[in-house]
Amino acid sequence: MSKLPEPELRPDEPRRYPSTIGGLCYMIVGVTAAVGLVIVAVGDFRTGLSVMGGGLLGGAVARLILPDHKAGMLKVRRKSLDVVFLTILGVGLVTLAIIVPDAV
Repeated sequence: MSKLPEPELRPDEPRRYPSTIGGLCYMIVGVTAAVGLVIVAVGDFRTGLSVMGGGLLGGAVARLILPDHKAGMLKVRRKSLDVVFLTILGVGLVTLAIIVPDAV
């Protein structure tokens, strides 16, 4: 297997984090998932699941719109597979929030 080339950094140029807009979108999806988990832990599982599902659906839209060279950490596999997987997970969580009955 060939090793990917390391990005060139100039000594006078500081490294930017994240280096692509896709990396920023990935971080937003991660923060949204964490916020959703906190909301679930506090007790409102419907809202928490909806927040997590919405974050994943936002990630799917970002992956669909962004070109491969700007997708950053959102790019895991082929674009179609990434979008389908994120969409299924997002819709699944929102659907779960809607159809699960309240505890008696």
